[in-house]
Amino acid sequence: MHSINKTPPAPPAPQPVEAYHDVTADRFCTDIRPLQRPAILKGVAASWPGVQAGRQGPEAFAACLRPLYSGAPIQAFRAPPATGGRLHYTDGLDGFNFTRQQTRLNRLLDDLCALAPCEAPDALYAGSLPLPVIAPEMARSHRLDGFIHAENVLQSLWIGNRTRVAVHYDQAENLAVVVAGRRRFTLFPMQCVADLYLGPIDLTPAGQPVSLVDTAAPDFDRFPRYRAALAQCQVAELEPGDAIYLPALWLHGVEALDPVNALINFWWKTTPGYFENPFNTLLHALLSIKSLPDAERQRWRALFDLLVFQPEHQGQDHLPEAARGMFGTLTPDKAQALRTFLIQGLQGKLP
Repeated sequence: MHSINKTPPAPPAPQPVEAYHDVTADRFCTDIRPLQRPAILKGVAASWPGVQAGRQGPEAFAACLRPLYSGAPIQAFRAPPATGGRLHYTDGLDGFNFTRQQTRLNRLLDDLCALAPCEAPDALYAGSLPLPVIAPEMARSHRLDGFIHAENVLQSLWIGNRTRVAVHYDQAENLAVVVAGRRRFTLFPMQCVADLYLGPIDLTPAGQPVSLVDTAAPDFDRFPRYRAALAQCQVAELEPGDAIYLPALWLHGVEALDPVNALINFWWKTTPGYFENPFNTLLHALLSIKSLPDAERQRWRALFDLLVFQPEHQGQDHLPEAARGMFGTLTPDKAQALRTFLIQGLQGKLP
């Protein structure tokens, strides 16, 4: 009998991110953000001067931004045309397919406008530029007043040509506003992380571990579990003036679709400043738990579930608050005591 080659089923189609129109600050805070799901806020920044200039094309946007530039140096990424704009690893995962260079924003704008007519230009990109430093006047005039209630908000500028950033996560909540060009966001809940094949956590393009899967052309032979992730995938395509809300720890890849693209985003956290960075805890767990014998590791998992991952105070109801010590509600004094305890432990000073 002749064997029959079965064609694998088509991968699931991503679902569109829910879009909201005529969003006010009150509606965002009351109805949208509490859902803790990605959301498109259509036209929420349509009146921004940068958005109005961006709709007129690359030269108009550059002309809007140039006089606002403070002159502070920036870092840009550059990659050859063969990368197709995908800023990622080299094949051996021991380096990157782009170079970093110190430059000035005006020079970057000149290069982007010069490359705009090219069919296969170098990829050129600068991200996470602190907008109050780079362009203070733009930072003041390009805001979403009333949408974010937090003491510390990081406002950043992202600018480049047709570049692609791999799927990753951020630890803060995010409102990202497209100012010029169009952008496509590909999103996954954190429950999909095992099916996204993260790269090394100690060698990353920009800080957070990134997926090795090329979402524009996934290799299902190499990354078969990615089909399962696609079943929960959402996609958002944004125009100038649109914003997307990303709750903390939602995985997302970003693709710029036009010759010149710009985005301003706002990162914030609602937890107090004395909370420790959870990623440090993850690193500590790699040092202390990950390589234990399986039976012992599962016992630690049960203890973590009880004391860390259950709702606050659940499992401790038998203790009065004063007797809960380090396991009670976190306060500034308790946070400092825990840090001191951890430092002493890492230094081998505890019995």
